[in-house]
Amino acid sequence: MHPPLEGLTVLDFSHALAGPYCTMLLAAYGARVIKIESPGQGDVGRSWGPPFQGGEASYFLGLHSSKQSLAVDLKQPEGLDICRRLAAHADILIENFRPGTMNRLGLGYASVAPLNRRLIYVSISGYGQTGPRSNEASMDLVTQASAGLMSITGTLAGETVRSGHSVADVTAGMFALIGAMLALEARHRTGEGQFVDVSMLDTLMSTMAPSFAYYLGSGIIPAPMGTRFATIVPYRNFTCSDREVTIAVASDKLWESFCHAISRPDLLDDQRYRSNRLRVEHRGELEPLLEEMFRGQTAAHWVEVLGRAGIPCSPVRNLREVVEDEHVQARDMLPEVEHPTAGRIRVTGAPVKLSQSHAGVPTAARRLGEDSTAVLSEFLRMDQQEIERLRQAGVIA
Repeated sequence: MHPPLEGLTVLDFSHALAGPYCTMLLAAYGARVIKIESPGQGDVGRSWGPPFQGGEASYFLGLHSSKQSLAVDLKQPEGLDICRRLAAHADILIENFRPGTMNRLGLGYASVAPLNRRLIYVSISGYGQTGPRSNEASMDLVTQASAGLMSITGTLAGETVRSGHSVADVTAGMFALIGAMLALEARHRTGEGQFVDVSMLDTLMSTMAPSFAYYLGSGIIPAPMGTRFATIVPYRNFTCSDREVTIAVASDKLWESFCHAISRPDLLDDQRYRSNRLRVEHRGELEPLLEEMFRGQTAAHWVEVLGRAGIPCSPVRNLREVVEDEHVQARDMLPEVEHPTAGRIRVTGAPVKLSQSHAGVPTAARRLGEDSTAVLSEFLRMDQQEIERLRQAGVIA
């Protein structure tokens, strides 16, 4: 069995999070990812710390396993020539500069596509390549606000907050991967690559489809609801005697099981709660009743009772608890890799398990320019003398 993307070559011009997350997944499933970085500083993520491990930012180590690092100066003509020549060999190119930047460098799709008709060119940006806001800068925080996510994320009192996870960046990275795979499937039929335009705004809006459906269907502008959900009750966190527990009673069948599990079959006969629609309408009466009940026992008690009844539930766990979970370990979601200065570290594993293929064996993030010699000698057939000349001239590192 071989990794499903084995044999594909990816040129990674991305930085920060959205692009690197996409190429992390590509590398995890066997693609050869060559990360293009500037000599000296490299990806901005190399400086995002503390924490640092062995002089490397933990942030960078966690996003760049199984990639190669080629340090090349895009401001020098010879550096641009190297990248154009590499593009002629690549299957996929990923970049997340502001629209127009790669064009100005001479590395835009119109410039490199003639060199390689099979190239799939993926551009990730805040607002996409077209439209009146296409040239605006954005980052995860701004996209959460711009897409409306922040307006529905917060406390019941109405205080808005940023999602604690960089959901806009990661969502864009996932859709960039999907876009690359869609274009790859099309290439199998046509033999031609194409341009893939991925917008952080578009992709986050797509994942918010239920929220937009609620607004479009009701005309009601959603507001922050804490952990509650507008169209399902009970579906939220409850405070137990020691910590919070999350429950999701998302059907009338589950409601019946839930009532029996908590020894309140009488709730099934209450006309206010006989359907999910009625439970939503009478949320203000049902939830305080449940809040009082949950406070009387520990989270472990409720997880055990509800779990036996098939009710989706979990304590609200911190990251240490997740890392130490035997199920997470059994799923190989935190494999160990060896780094030359950071030592033995753990990285996030491949999330999709395939029956007839497997993810590649992960390797640690590379030091800046660690693979420059190997990449140039293999792909461009440069000899050691030419590589050393480029290094002395500051074209590569």
